[in-house]
Amino acid sequence: MVADGSAAPPSERRPLRVAIIGAGPAGIFAADALTRQDDVPVAVDLIDRLPTPFGLVRHGIAPDHPKMRAIRETLHRSLDQPLVRFVGNVDVGVDLSLEELRAHVDAVVYTYGSAVDRRLGIEGEDLPGSLAATDVVAWYTGHPDADRKRIEAALSDARSVVVVGVGNVALDVARVLARAPEELEPTDMPQHVLDALAAAPVQEVTVLGRRGPAQASFTTQELRELDEMTAATVLVDPAELELDPASEERAAADRVVGRNLGVLRGWAGHAPEPGRVPLRLRFFRRPVRLVGEDRVTGLEVERTAVDGDGRAVGTGELELLPADLVVRSVGYRGTPLPGLPVDERSGTVPHDGTGRVLRDGALAPGEYVAGWIKRGPSGVVGTNKHDARETVDALLADAADGTLAVRGGTDDLVTTLRARGAQPVLLEDWRAIDAAEVALGASRGRARTTMHEREALLAAIRSATT
Repeated sequence: MVADGSAAPPSERRPLRVAIIGAGPAGIFAADALTRQDDVPVAVDLIDRLPTPFGLVRHGIAPDHPKMRAIRETLHRSLDQPLVRFVGNVDVGVDLSLEELRAHVDAVVYTYGSAVDRRLGIEGEDLPGSLAATDVVAWYTGHPDADRKRIEAALSDARSVVVVGVGNVALDVARVLARAPEELEPTDMPQHVLDALAAAPVQEVTVLGRRGPAQASFTTQELRELDEMTAATVLVDPAELELDPASEERAAADRVVGRNLGVLRGWAGHAPEPGRVPLRLRFFRRPVRLVGEDRVTGLEVERTAVDGDGRAVGTGELELLPADLVVRSVGYRGTPLPGLPVDERSGTVPHDGTGRVLRDGALAPGEYVAGWIKRGPSGVVGTNKHDARETVDALLADAADGTLAVRGGTDDLVTTLRARGAQPVLLEDWRAIDAAEVALGASRGRARTTMHEREALLAAIRSATT
């Protein structure tokens, strides 16, 4: 804000201050796009609730995907930009309100993702032994908020596992549970996760899809990785690969679907092998209820058919699958920050299509959205780059035509947070955490071991500064 309290165009002396809420791929890509352009002077605060950056790249991609997880090295370079300041361990809505944040900056970009699971909505879903994939993934990636006790209790008796869903996350969960302990040992999983997985008595894993293989949403690379495990055999019923004309047409028109079907048909001749975990991919089954009294003992499913619109239609034919553990992986949804609207049906922030936030149907000046909380949980990590670029283009256009100008106060956000007793984690602090994780991994013969407790993460910072 200029001396007389009015708005002014951004300048090198007083750049446009942008807060990005969420330091995952969408947020980092947005920060990178903002600071690599020369038309509008900007300074970015990249805010995250966790003390660590990278979002789902750190706490969403399975740790046995080292090549995929290596993308964080690329993201890290964006954090080194002098006009980008990482501000972790700050919970907007708790440490400061959204209204207070808006008073410090000229624009806010919401990129905090969609981290809450969608439920099946069936009887027995709350029984012990019924878990959300979001919770399982948080646990095996070392998320500070993971419910370790509940996950490990469910795993301790899990001989038969059913994973409901046919997306990449469902395949990740199935693969991690079916892997031999020695396959997971080199990963950066926390030690307690490796110990629990090694002790779990898993004897069979089933991945269940409501519709057919032509409607499954996994990628071919993710699918092929199932066949690379040393202690599991992928099994597919050839009869479930027979497609109706509409599905055949879909496979012919969509190269990913066609490649997936080729992989699945290559597995149709597989048979169970002694000493190996059978990992079954089953289609045309939808959950009806979870069976059990004190905990899950089975999953009742209904046989389905796919109608002309690609929807699963029940046939009335029921089947009971043995299951000590059922993991639902049927999608993510976004939740609102205090003071920010989120559409209950879509789980996204209302916007105009380019990333400009809408409040009560009207454009909200200085508010933008990118990533999953903008478009829903779709695409791969790289999809966020184009998405963030679109939103940044809208923000820069608003700055160019005067819709967006220098209006925020002059107080420093980090100084204000510290004065309130918050403990913001900056880039040099994150480097201390990073070094501590590398050192912990080296002590166990690994490249890294993820530290999962928030207090341990903050202790690593204190140790580096004393």
